[in-house]
Amino acid sequence: MQSITTKDGTEIFYKDWGSGQPIVFHHGWPLSSDDWDGQMLFFLEQGYRVIAHDRRGHGRSSQTSTGNDMDTYAADVAALAAHLDLRDAIHVGHSTGGGEATRYVARHGAERVAKLVLIGAVPPLMLKTAANPAGLPREVFDGLRKEFAANRANFYWSLPVPFYGFNRPDTPLSEPLRMNWWRQGMMGGAQAQYECIAAFSETDFTDDLRSIEVPTLVMHGDDDQIVPIADSAMLSSKLLANATLKVYKGFPHGMCTTHAEVINPDLLAFLRG
Repeated sequence: MQSITTKDGTEIFYKDWGSGQPIVFHHGWPLSSDDWDGQMLFFLEQGYRVIAHDRRGHGRSSQTSTGNDMDTYAADVAALAAHLDLRDAIHVGHSTGGGEATRYVARHGAERVAKLVLIGAVPPLMLKTAANPAGLPREVFDGLRKEFAANRANFYWSLPVPFYGFNRPDTPLSEPLRMNWWRQGMMGGAQAQYECIAAFSETDFTDDLRSIEVPTLVMHGDDDQIVPIADSAMLSSKLLANATLKVYKGFPHGMCTTHAEVINPDLLAFLRG
């Protein structure tokens, strides 16, 4: 397996296929780089170099007890980008990975990044605060932590249903998708994934978004039951200096998988534009 070792001794697993302009994919919680299989194969065929890593504590990377926060996640990506000497790279982040990609581009990517894509992403801030009154109450995330700690396997078996919109009319449950989601989640470390709930819900990316100048595509389904669109994409697209917003009617949080035939060509058009 390909991996790098960070300054604190964490091993970060990554995939690196093909040649050409690099695309770096950042996965959502609690998944792994495997969640990008459909996009990586598609863009590999289009002549791009495709790279995806397992965030620390997730997938095949070290099951860390420390560093499970957005600053460290972004620093890990910076270490990977330096190791691979990535230049003119396009960073694509989904959900929690959108937060990770945002912080990386804002703090580390000035000389290495060409474009950014945020898909169903958590920025600018999920948690309800005085400055973010439309966010989700802390009780929502406390509930996630409670269910997670009580029975992680059962929790991960249930979560793919709203994640992919399988609870919507005329959307049949796909057992293979559900099982693949569960498999990825259960590969990771329980402590790291537990602590990541705070990382994706409580991190404020407002200043990061304001500092990013590269062209950014913000993609979001308007039926996203995991990261509500009103307090994420609709705000992020206004904070970014050079943003294009694309809203997908009826699409769920996991639209990169359920609607890859729409998402992949739209991504390609932005990358080539």
